[in-house]
Amino acid sequence: MGGAAGRGVGGGASAATEVAKPQTFDGTPSKVSGFIGACKLYVRMRLREALVEEQIQWILSYVQDGSADIWKENVMEELETGEIEFELAGEFLAEIRKEFGGGDEESVKVAELKKIEQGGRTMEEFMQDLKRVARESGYKGCPLIEEFKWGMNRSIRRKQRTNHAQSSNGSRGQLPWIIIGERVGEKRKDYKEGRKLMGHRL
Repeated sequence: MGGAAGRGVGGGASAATEVAKPQTFDGTPSKVSGFIGACKLYVRMRLREALVEEQIQWILSYVQDGSADIWKENVMEELETGEIEFELAGEFLAEIRKEFGGGDEESVKVAELKKIEQGGRTMEEFMQDLKRVARESGYKGCPLIEEFKWGMNRSIRRKQRTNHAQSSNGSRGQLPWIIIGERVGEKRKDYKEGRKLMGHRL
């Protein structure tokens, strides 16, 4: 067992590569995604060659305090008795999301989505942030388009409205973001990616 763990430490990345360890997880729904993401990265980079059992034990070592403590004790007992087993560490992380995420986490992400604004960031940076949160908010289609539109800088929104009003053949609901982007100096590809993200055809 020690040999497998030893191989895992250097299996995915060189010793010089810095890989952040996750913060301890106490069962708070809003922390689920960050915890799972950090665990996935560390397992991939540092514990790739370790046994799945060792990977799961490592993940469990960061599950502490709060409502997570009782769940952790139950899981460890079930693992020891063979009542449950996982073929991949990813399956175990999915179980953590199922247990502590759920509707509460989705509500948190919706609230976070509504607060995202472009500010001084480039359109690409803004879209990546929006995409990250939208993935777990359940938002897509028209509702997501609205959040994207209202999160853009006001100057861009004004140009969008002006362009839309002046367009003689623009159908209702089409947002000429590519044209607006060119007028304000943004990259055309950013707007193509934005429309792709929102499910619009170019």
